[in-house]
Amino acid sequence: MTRRLILVVAAGALALFLALPVVTLVGRAVAGGGLATTTGSAVVREALLLSLVTTAVSLGVIVLFGTPLAFLLARRRFTGSGLVETVVDLPLVLPPSVAGLALLLVFGRRGLLGESLDGAGLAIPFTAVAVVLAQVFVAAPFYVRAARAGIASVPRDLEDAARVDGASEIGVFLHVMVPLAAPALAAGLVMSWARSLGEFGATILFAGNVAGRTQTLPLVVYAEFGAGDLDAAIAAATVLVLAAIGVLVAVRLGRRGRALELASAA
Repeated sequence: MTRRLILVVAAGALALFLALPVVTLVGRAVAGGGLATTTGSAVVREALLLSLVTTAVSLGVIVLFGTPLAFLLARRRFTGSGLVETVVDLPLVLPPSVAGLALLLVFGRRGLLGESLDGAGLAIPFTAVAVVLAQVFVAAPFYVRAARAGIASVPRDLEDAARVDGASEIGVFLHVMVPLAAPALAAGLVMSWARSLGEFGATILFAGNVAGRTQTLPLVVYAEFGAGDLDAAIAAATVLVLAAIGVLVAVRLGRRGRALELASAA
């Protein structure tokens, strides 16, 4: 009885600690009545549109380049694969501000590639392109890790059977591997999108906080709070919280649907 009580109290304390700030934030936004007004403002609309566009682009880049990388890590062992896995996982543990500074040192005007890019007429820092690059840097590991696990879980016997039936390697990938790994791929996509949407530290250092050009929704929260408009900051933050909740619900429903599908197949 004592052990169970300790377990319940400890678990409940942590759950309350995690839930209370979020519930208070959303409750304050709803009770204050400023949520609809703030989210309808031009600044928030522009930031939301920029966030949606840049996260869509960054997600496309992550899928385009992350899928081949996930496949190699899942199915091929090569010299330096451990180093590649470490590089992929590194953005997960780096502070976002460090990520932004590192990107600036590479793509800034005086950075490693900055002078060459500047000579070609490509100015990346403090543009929407910088927002996308910052999002890709911090969010790509979520997709690569999930895709790698999903691809590795696909039975090779099914792939071999498809090859025997005459399927090409692309056909095996599209019609066997992708459908079977779809839940993991979808979870990786959703988590990557959520991480991109909430990105702040790397963005503000590498892309700046220029309204209408690089000011995403998390930066609006920062700017409004700094300007002393707490209600606007709370409302903008609530939009992000609701988006995050929607993402988590979607991931859970996807996993539950996959589990039910496997149970019915068995």
